[in-house]
Amino acid sequence: MTARPRTESSNGAAERSVSAAPVPSPSPGTAVPLAPRALSVSELAKSYGLGPAAHEVLTGVTVRVEPGELVCVVGPSGAGKTTLLRCLAGLLAPTSGTVRLGDTPVTQPLADIAVVFQDYRGSLMPWMKVRENVAFPLEGMGMRKAGRRRRAEESLAAVGLPDVGDKYPWQLSGGMQQRVAIARGLAYSSRVMLMDEPFGSVDAQARFDLEDLVLDLRRRMGISVILVTHDIDEAVYLGDRVIVLAGKPATVVDDLRIDLGDARDQITTRADPAFAVLRSRVLTEIRR
Repeated sequence: MTARPRTESSNGAAERSVSAAPVPSPSPGTAVPLAPRALSVSELAKSYGLGPAAHEVLTGVTVRVEPGELVCVVGPSGAGKTTLLRCLAGLLAPTSGTVRLGDTPVTQPLADIAVVFQDYRGSLMPWMKVRENVAFPLEGMGMRKAGRRRRAEESLAAVGLPDVGDKYPWQLSGGMQQRVAIARGLAYSSRVMLMDEPFGSVDAQARFDLEDLVLDLRRRMGISVILVTHDIDEAVYLGDRVIVLAGKPATVVDDLRIDLGDARDQITTRADPAFAVLRSRVLTEIRR
């Protein structure tokens, strides 16, 4: 059974996690081995329009994200970062090139790939309680009510919100609402999470907390994360690698390994001289 994407917002942003078929997977919050499938992009190009009027956004993009890896994508405004993410999610067909999860072509949304978009206000249905918001997309997987409730509770606990299931989204802070949106993606037990500017709508402190949450989820659950951001400091702080898109049409101009260790801290990591060097390199590539 196929679940429909959950989207729609007066703000134009949404969180989606769609399922082509139920995929057995360990419960959120449980330490799991890495899924043995990489997400790979080969010579991807994307144009909008036809003929001489076509606007080419991306060209020759080749990237491979290994299981359990956290990769950040940065680039100037209009470089096609969100377009690339939608192609990775199977929500948008590339003009040429391929996207694969392991040996499986990504030509439509898959259960193993979840997407979290920026604006939490567009992710959650205000008339539903938090637990119902997280559990609702699971109906399309044919899961019984008790199972949906249990999975929602586990997902909320995984993002540090074990006691808010009976509240409504509007009763939570912005940072907590975005955690709920992340929990909805986790509820599918997806092995890959795509995040499009996920922290842009929250205050600075909530942003730091959410960044650390993503690092913790990746460590505990073994998921792969591809995160699009315009914030260079955020990309360097979070990423195992930073992919830089630039040019018109955009292509990969740098694939930078971030050697800052696994145990990162908002104060000491950002104060590390190596952090400044990496940040300067990314900024130089974007401005060039």
